[in-house]
Amino acid sequence: MPYNATLRVAAVQAAYTLMDRDATIDRVAALTAHAARQGAELVVLPEVFVPGTPLWIDTRRIWDGDDEWYRLLVDQAVVVGDEACQRLGRIAADNDVWLVVGVEEREPTLASIYNSVLYFSPQGQLVQRHRKLVPTGGERTVWAAGDGSTLEVVDTGRARIGGLTCWENYMPLARFHLYAQGIDVWLAPTLAPGDAWIASMRHLARENRMFVVGVNPVFHVDMVPPDFPLRDTLFPPSFLDRHGPWVEPGNTVIVAPDGEILAGPVREKEETLIANLDLGQIAANRRKFEAAGHYNRPDVFRLLVDVAPRPPMQIVSPVHGRPAELAHPVAVR
Repeated sequence: MPYNATLRVAAVQAAYTLMDRDATIDRVAALTAHAARQGAELVVLPEVFVPGTPLWIDTRRIWDGDDEWYRLLVDQAVVVGDEACQRLGRIAADNDVWLVVGVEEREPTLASIYNSVLYFSPQGQLVQRHRKLVPTGGERTVWAAGDGSTLEVVDTGRARIGGLTCWENYMPLARFHLYAQGIDVWLAPTLAPGDAWIASMRHLARENRMFVVGVNPVFHVDMVPPDFPLRDTLFPPSFLDRHGPWVEPGNTVIVAPDGEILAGPVREKEETLIANLDLGQIAANRRKFEAAGHYNRPDVFRLLVDVAPRPPMQIVSPVHGRPAELAHPVAVR
């Protein structure tokens, strides 16, 4: 990385329009433009921001009358290459920023949903897609598992960016795989609330001597659209009694390589955190400790990572009398 380079980042804590893809992308456009006017070069939005969190997995008994909500989720999910995806790319290009946004993603012909993060360049190109490897708890009723083919960092020309989603950040081998790729700015879209998560973000920053951007959505019970299906059953009174009206309270934070907090955490309101990242601090901090560098012991520890795509099917077709395997779909690049 350049010795004196800086990167101005915006961590956008905001509310989505629940299960409304187009309205939420309208929000992405407005929020990205607002961050760009403040000089942001990298804009990061929360986990599954488009079209929002399937809140029912935490508020009610699993699979108890959520059929209509899941149908709506499948209908409103993003398909890589579709108009919604292309529009996100145009938002990045129109504002000349790197745009990183969490989406509910599905394949064109399937109903399974992936918890994905899309990386768009300032030219509007989708340069990386990360699918969450392991959905947590009740998330497994709505999200399928990703594979190792989406565990790559992105070189922006000034800094190498990437990261993991929510509790993936507690997977040490996944972290090390990204550390070994020379990641400089770690992006952690999440739904996780509370001080313990902030401590985790600070630990990651110190562990790899990198900047960490943790970004959450924020959502109040009153933000549920009036015409949302079965609206009155989404949040049982017992749930609200235990958790209060902020069903997603937010927890957005930006952390320096030494673990010090640069901005946040911000909770129970929409706010965009802006910070200038002095990229030279990364090398300065790594002179003492570099997890994948001089503090690594490859003669003692070895990590094997399978980065092959795991498509839902393989087609075997004859080629000159011999079978040839064709994997579908093709990985995004």
